[in-house]
Amino acid sequence: MTGTVTRALVTGVTGQDGGYLAEHLVAGGATVHATVRPGARSRPLSRHLTALGDALVLHEVDLLDPGAVRALVADVAPDEVYNLAAESSVARSWADPVGTAQLNAVLPALLLDAASALGSTGGARGVRVLQASSAEVYAGTATVPQDESTPLLPTNPYGAAKAHAHHLVAVHRARGLHAVAAVLYPHESPRRPTAFVTRKITSTVAAIARGEAEELVLGNTAARRDWGWAPDVVVAMVAALRHDEPQDYVVATGVAHSVEDFVRAAAERAGVADWRERVRIDPAFFRPTDAAELVGDPTRARTALGWAPSRTFEEVVGAMVDADLEGR
Repeated sequence: MTGTVTRALVTGVTGQDGGYLAEHLVAGGATVHATVRPGARSRPLSRHLTALGDALVLHEVDLLDPGAVRALVADVAPDEVYNLAAESSVARSWADPVGTAQLNAVLPALLLDAASALGSTGGARGVRVLQASSAEVYAGTATVPQDESTPLLPTNPYGAAKAHAHHLVAVHRARGLHAVAAVLYPHESPRRPTAFVTRKITSTVAAIARGEAEELVLGNTAARRDWGWAPDVVVAMVAALRHDEPQDYVVATGVAHSVEDFVRAAAERAGVADWRERVRIDPAFFRPTDAAELVGDPTRARTALGWAPSRTFEEVVGAMVDADLEGR
């Protein structure tokens, strides 16, 4: 990418990925304009975001208000837009499919439209947009591993909304917008909320190791996923958006592990030898349409971007367990 990125607009900055992305962009010299919900600026930020100081500019915006979104993009006139805001839980998407569609499908439509309008009115003509897509867009496929040519076949409201946004990226790209969909496979860190099964595993195993818990309750431990390291994923997103050719990228490690593998790695790190006896399977946590195996083929990211994961599966799990043992 020619020129210097001076302004980036990031939605979802208070989430795991958003925080790492903001840090990465600021370290590269950019000012990050980030959205928070109306009234949220009065609440304390995480220490990671607070440390960014004046390089992080917060905007209180209702992201489902078309006028507000268009005004935000016009006012900031960013060089880059990263849309990470989303309903991130497949389970919650079943409970609120309409709300999920609004945030995961309508919001991307608003941002893509606003970016296209900005370019057509003589503003930041070089504006680029990255949409955070998801491996869940491939959940119904029998193809293993999945790559950028794999047909989208979601099996839940979360995946369906993400697939809609994924298609919109291609539509706007065909009309001249520099738009990219980054298909993100599961990626973890100590900043992952405990509502996610991975952090539930590491935090509970740590509690068992400290004598503060007796069991870990899970659903389908045979499900296999491609787990990476969240800071690696944001590096890939920035590299993808700044590549001269706008195209979609699968961001994955290329290696799948089962949920049971995750438990085993966490238990070994925490020194819980009897972990099998500590796991209780509860059918209530099973998802009837859950994909058996989602593993990505990162060949395009590796060859076009020179990107590769920096941590192994065991190192990712270990970092999370260590943080939970230390109470971070």
